[in-house]
Amino acid sequence: NLARMNMFLHNINYDKFNIQLGSTLTNPHFGNEKPFDAIVSNPPYSVKWIGSDDPTLINDERFAPAGVLAPKSKADFAFVLHSLSYLSSRGRAAIVCFPGIFYRGGAEQKIRQYLVDNNYVETVISLAPNLFFGTSIAVNILVLSKHKTDNTTQFIDASGLFKKETNNNVLLDEHIKQIMEAFDSKKNVDHFAKSVDFDMIAANDYNLSVSSYVEARDTREVIDIGELNAELKITVAKIDKLRAEIDAIVAEIEGGGE
Repeated sequence: NLARMNMFLHNINYDKFNIQLGSTLTNPHFGNEKPFDAIVSNPPYSVKWIGSDDPTLINDERFAPAGVLAPKSKADFAFVLHSLSYLSSRGRAAIVCFPGIFYRGGAEQKIRQYLVDNNYVETVISLAPNLFFGTSIAVNILVLSKHKTDNTTQFIDASGLFKKETNNNVLLDEHIKQIMEAFDSKKNVDHFAKSVDFDMIAANDYNLSVSSYVEARDTREVIDIGELNAELKITVAKIDKLRAEIDAIVAEIEGGGE
């Protein structure tokens, strides 16, 4: 699935393209080759890192702009900022992320604010569970861009797009096509895709969870109140009739016993 994430970087004449499994936070690679026009990354989820225990990291060019380091117990945003710093001015990155980083508070909220305030977040896509090898969680794809032309952020709820197989779920080509059509057009689609203005995200404490902006489809059965009331009236009438019949039988039995 990681290789197929190039769907988010398709059809672009990039000069440099780098697919990497995570990044080395304290000993970064590819420094002589950056900046990259496109990065696809599947970093480890919620791993520990040295973080603030290394006082030099807050001055590292990758992390300094955000003004805060990712928590020592959760390096997720350190990987995100690493990728962002390696992008060119026309670059785009697609990063597989643990969903918790999009709504948790503290340092992670401050990093989200930095990303949104600087207009780097193009799209957040929520996927179905059990799509990626080694984890059953429903991950998100964070798409960062350094060439956005407006200050909206797109949210796509693709959690319902999958085919269930024996041990895992898979994204079919038709599912990828549906996601890409929404991603390319940036059009709002009920219960699937929504582009949200900066002000709304800021007012929502920089929460970037897809479920906060894309309303889930209501799958509950629609109840016709008029039809329900009519059925209740019929039921009540039947009960009244049955009660009258029972009363008559009881009266007859009691009368026969006198």
